[in-house]
Amino acid sequence: MAKIGLFFGSDEGNTESVAYRIQKCLGEANVDVLDIGKVTQLEFEEYETLILGIPTWDFGQIQSDWDDFWGDLDDIDFTGKTIALFGLGDQFGYGDFFLDAMGMLHDVVVGNGAHVVGYWPTDGYEFDASKAIIESESLFMGLALDEDQQPELTNGRILAWCEQLVDTLRLATPAAPLK
Repeated sequence: MAKIGLFFGSDEGNTESVAYRIQKCLGEANVDVLDIGKVTQLEFEEYETLILGIPTWDFGQIQSDWDDFWGDLDDIDFTGKTIALFGLGDQFGYGDFFLDAMGMLHDVVVGNGAHVVGYWPTDGYEFDASKAIIESESLFMGLALDEDQQPELTNGRILAWCEQLVDTLRLATPAAPLK
């Protein structure tokens, strides 16, 4: 199996922490974790399967490192690549913009040819609006996490999502539980 490239951006460490938990869950030997603030477009070419992690800031804003990379992201051809997304947000404090950055990232990668997997149910969340929803199916465009309001649910959600990815991506190794 070819390695998965997991790219994340994180200002306060929550998204970085989740990235490493996903790596542990899928197997450290299977996943390279890369900080979007320290990469170039060339690193994306090394992987056929990508996991992209992005938090939403304030009123639907993109995290600063992703924002700095956004112009480069527009130039990457994702044709033939399989991508799974995860996003972090605050569903109560910013319920009108919950996970908007993940929705914007989804639109860019799909617009550049990616095949997206790892959609996630909207059940169990309370928010007013989100750009990260496929309305017709009541699904988020990727794993939805809220470390501000529901941190006790994060590890269980990561494990369930990783189990879904193991099946979808036909990975040889089962997802490992998180402690």
